[in-house]
Order: sequence, then structure tokens, then C-alpha cells
Amino acid sequence: MHPSTREIRLAQALVEAADTLTGGFESAHYLRRVADHCVPLLSARAAGIMLIENDRTVSLAASSAHEEMATELLEAQRGGGPCPDSYRSGRPVPPVSIRAARAAARWPEFTERALAHGIEATFAVPLRRHQRLLGALNVFFPAFPDASPGNGTDLRLAQLIADCAALGLQNNTTYVQCRTRAGQLQQALSSRVRIEQAKGMLAERWGAPADHAFGALRQYARRHRLPLDRVAQAVIDRVADDAELRREAGRADDGERP
Repeated sequence: MHPSTREIRLAQALVEAADTLTGGFESAHYLRRVADHCVPLLSARAAGIMLIENDRTVSLAASSAHEEMATELLEAQRGGGPCPDSYRSGRPVPPVSIRAARAAARWPEFTERALAHGIEATFAVPLRRHQRLLGALNVFFPAFPDASPGNGTDLRLAQLIADCAALGLQNNTTYVQCRTRAGQLQQALSSRVRIEQAKGMLAERWGAPADHAFGALRQYARRHRLPLDRVAQAVIDRVADDAELRREAGRADDGERP
């Protein structure tokens, strides 16, 4: 790839890696795009990402280029391979000759399948954010070492992309958590507003203290095993049984419990 073209492609990859603060985020599509960028940037045949949690593979994502092959090579690493090694050590697995690894009985299943697909070299880098490890990025090459770009520069470039992907995943997790908490707070606030509104309506209708009205709402909700804000909404919509609410108010005043 021409240097200027490569720089543009790298910039595009990093921008996409940062664009995760959205409600429509899908991790599978996101990681596939990251792998897609790695193929031309590193002059690789294919690339894949393995997400790992507590030494257990939780997700696989393969590049569009040779997707079936990349997926198969990721799956072949359940018994050992570049991705698990990189994840456990938290460090890159430098370019490895598949034939040399096979001769040394290193990753038997993985090397067997890699050679069957014409893959001669590979390296992997961890997906990490500070001290937190999320998995590994694996790149596959058809030749090693002279014709393969799997040198120190490309290894650092792959690590940069992997680090950005890990940051993107973590940012989206934080974003989703914040959205969830904001929704919960808004729901609690809306519920409180409904209850206060219903309490005020009953107090005004009955010419009674607000605490008396609230006691009626609470007692009615307990007796009928309903959420308090649902009873409040029924009062606001004027569909609640006013007579029964008045009776519940009397029971609440008498200290009765269901």
C-alpha cells in the first residue's frame, strides 16, 4: 500500500475505532470493521479478533476478506494459539513461522489448519486498556519472513489499532451504563412526580391532609400488590375506585396491615 494511502486508511481506522458512543452500537460489526482495516494496512490475507473473559472465549470476529478461513483459525485456538498466548501474557506474540511452530509442536491444531489454508506466518497483539485485557487481535500472512510485512513497525501498528479498539469497547460499555442509570433515574423521578400529583389530587378532593391521601395510596397498592406509581397513575387518569381508596385511608389511619 502506498504510504499516503496507508496513512489515510490508518486515520480512518482510528476514527472508526473511536466512534462507539451510540445507541446503535454492535460489537460484532465494530470488531469486524477493525479486522477489515488490518488486512490492507498490514498487507495480510486475513485478520481476526478474539474477545476473552476469565480465560474463556466469549466472541470471535473475522475480517470480510477470507472470513471463513479467519473464523476457522480463531476457533482452532481453543486448545492454544497466538490469541490466548497474547491475552494471558498481555504482550504481543511476535511474527511466528507456522511451519517452525508446527515442527516444535506449538499450537498443533492451529498450525495444522493454518498450513492447510496456505498461511505461513502470524502474529497477535492484546486488546488492552491500561491493565484490563479484553482479548487479542490476530493477523494471518501467506508468506514469511521476507515477503511478509510482519516486522516491528507493523507489530506496533497492529498494537495501536488493538489499543484503540479496546478503548472503543470500554467507552461504549461506559456509555451504555450511563444511559441505563440516567433512564433509571428519570423513571424514578417520573414515578415520584406521579405519586405527588395523585396525593395532591386526593387531598384536595377529600379535603384531607396530604399524608392521609398518601396512606390511602400506599395501603391500596399493598393490598392489591400493585406498584405505587401504577395506583397513582390510575388516580391521575380518574379510573381508580375512589370509595375503595377512602376505605384504605381509614385502614391506614387505624394502623391496619394487609
